[in-house]
Amino acid sequence: MLERLLDSVILIDHFNNIPQATEFILSLDPGGAAISVISRAEILVGLDNKAIEKAKLLLDHYTLLIIDKAIADKAAELRKRYGWKLPDAFQAALAIYHHIQLSTRDTKDFDPAIHSFVEIPYEL
Repeated sequence: MLERLLDSVILIDHFNNIPQATEFILSLDPGGAAISVISRAEILVGLDNKAIEKAKLLLDHYTLLIIDKAIADKAAELRKRYGWKLPDAFQAALAIYHHIQLSTRDTKDFDPAIHSFVEIPYEL
């Protein structure tokens, strides 16, 4: 059963050897975590060819959440309401739609005191 959506920043921290990110990721049941198509693309675009294959091995452990009409409509609604950038609105829409936590470090856009679907697993 899915419990959380890993935001790109968590995975990027892991690939940048941030110990808190790696510890958090290792503590998860891969079957309970997901990534979005947005996160997958954001991560892969920032890596060289050698690192891409290694990253795919990790990313493939997670459920991949796609964007469909319902998610797009919810993202549009959230973007209008909160002024989020479209990728952030998609991440939030996916978490809300699937009734899971969004695990992120982005407290600027995703304040857990305002958004109950947000989880901040560590701070730097």
